[in-house]
Formats: sequence, C-alpha cells, structure tokens
Amino acid sequence: MFPLMKTVFIKAGLCLVLAAAGCSDGGAAAPAARGHLATPVHLTNCGLPVSVTAPPQRAIALEQNATEIMLSLGLADRMVGTSYQTDPVLPELRPAYEKVPVLAKLYSSREAVRAANPDFVYSTYTSAYASDAAGSRTDLATLGVPAYLSEFACEKPADATQTVTFDGIFDEIRDIASVFGVPERADKLIRDQQSRLDAARGAAPTAGPSLLWYYSGTSTPYVAGHGGVPDAISSLLGARNTFTDASQKWPAGNWEEIAKRNPEVIVLADLTRGGDGDSAQSKIDFLRRNPVTSKLDAVVAGRFVTVPGSSMDPSIRSVQAAELVGANLHGTAR
Repeated sequence: MFPLMKTVFIKAGLCLVLAAAGCSDGGAAAPAARGHLATPVHLTNCGLPVSVTAPPQRAIALEQNATEIMLSLGLADRMVGTSYQTDPVLPELRPAYEKVPVLAKLYSSREAVRAANPDFVYSTYTSAYASDAAGSRTDLATLGVPAYLSEFACEKPADATQTVTFDGIFDEIRDIASVFGVPERADKLIRDQQSRLDAARGAAPTAGPSLLWYYSGTSTPYVAGHGGVPDAISSLLGARNTFTDASQKWPAGNWEEIAKRNPEVIVLADLTRGGDGDSAQSKIDFLRRNPVTSKLDAVVAGRFVTVPGSSMDPSIRSVQAAELVGANLHGTAR
C-alpha cells in the first residue's frame, strides 16, 4: 500500500532499538536526555499499555489540544512534529509553537509520522489514529513507539471516561508530565488552571440561567448534550445546560425543540474551518433571520457569548470557556 515506506519502517525501528548507539541519518543528532524518570512509567491508557523507560526526546502531538498541553508543560524542545491546528495557537504559546515542525495542515499521515522517527505520539482525538492518518496505536506499538490517547476519546467506548470533568483533564496533564519526567510542571499548570476556575465560579451569579451551547450547523444544529465540557462548565457556574437530558455529548438538534426550551443565553462556538454555521458571526446572522430562532428570548435580547470552538473540547482552553461564559451571566436569568 505504501511502496516507499519499507525503508522508513526499518530505519525507524533501528533508530528506536539503537538509540543508545546514536543512530542517525547524517543530520543533527537527537538531543541529549533531559530530566529523568525515577522508575519506568507504565500506564494503562484506553485499554492499552503505554510504557516509557526514559523521557521521550522526539515526540509528536497529532492535533492542537495535545500540542498545547505539551507546550504548556514546556516540552517544545522534546517535539519533532505537530499537526491539525484548528485555531490560532494561544498567544503565550506561539513562540514555543513556532519552533516545532508542522507535519501536516490536517492530520499527519503514516508516512510523515514514521519519517519523523518519534519515540512518543499523543492525541486527544481518536481520529488522529485512523488508518488514513497516523495509523493505529497498536501499529505504532509494534514499531516500539508508545502512543497516548485522551481517556475521553478511547477507540472502544467502553474504555472511555464517559463524563468530562476538569479533574479528568488535569489527570491527563499529569499523565503526560509523568511520561516526560516533569511532574512539577503539571502541578504548576494545574494550580493555575484551578485558580482560574475558582475565580470564574466566584464571579458567576448564584442562580445561573439556561444555556444553549451551539456548536455548528444551521439546517441541523449540533448542540451540547450530556457529559461534555459544556455540561461541566454549566455545572461549575451554577447554570443549566438546555440539553443536558440528551444522551449524546453532541446531539443533532432541531430549531423547533430549541424554541420550546427557549434558552436564556446562547453560547456560540467560533470555528475557523469555514463551513455552514461555523463562525460565531454566521451563527448570529442565521439566528436573527430564521423565523423560528429570531423569536428566542436570547436572540431578541442579544444574549450571546462567543468562545473558541476548541475550548468546548477537553483541553487547557476549556478554562478559558468557563471564564468567558461566567463573565457574561449576570443579569441574564429570568
């Protein structure tokens, strides 16, 4: 299937086996080990073992949320690749991000991943490990490359953590920090994130309003249901997710049912991909001209809150969504 890959597979495997001997393709040598592991790290991650005996030095983050977690832990110098940037990188992380090679505009291919000769791969989305992307974690393991996947997005639903919590996000940050031998950096990052969450909770009104978390689509709107980041933020702020009774995290809704529930505030995902109803402004324009939605109390009063689309997925950006929503809830409840 990949006629040019045989040499790459062999070379990647040899470099992994002979790393101690300084395997090189004639270019720059891999950086010297930094940090240390008191003992090897062995994790059970989404039903599969992930083990490292030394801190990885050639890691790849397959999409933006994983990339920003690694950069927030100060691991840019351990990265040989990133891909799938959905939003502009957080300003405070941009200098570090610009030092990391971008392997692909969307997901990295199997060829690109293997050519980078990684010793660790990380994604917060299952789709990054598809056969037409980086390939399965099992395949990577056969090459000696441990691959981590967010526990919120396991390959088998039965293995996944069903309800997103901020504590669960923090556990993922701790896992990555433990793999790289920098647990103190995780502690610092989590303290900062928790402090921001506490401030957002403290600033929110005692009795919060009902929130419609509108992610994408116009003819068929996709909204936040039960168990995702929007549900966690709504609970944190004392608000009510309008569709928390839905069994899916992102169910397909319909405007008539939304009109019946008549949310007091509409939280808009601002997506940069350019599709129907992706940007926050396109959502607002649609809501105001549609005969059904134009009569919603939130639309009539202009009670919209815009958050980056990526912050509605489990990531370090989720705290930012909590801050933005919490700051706009006063005076909105009926």
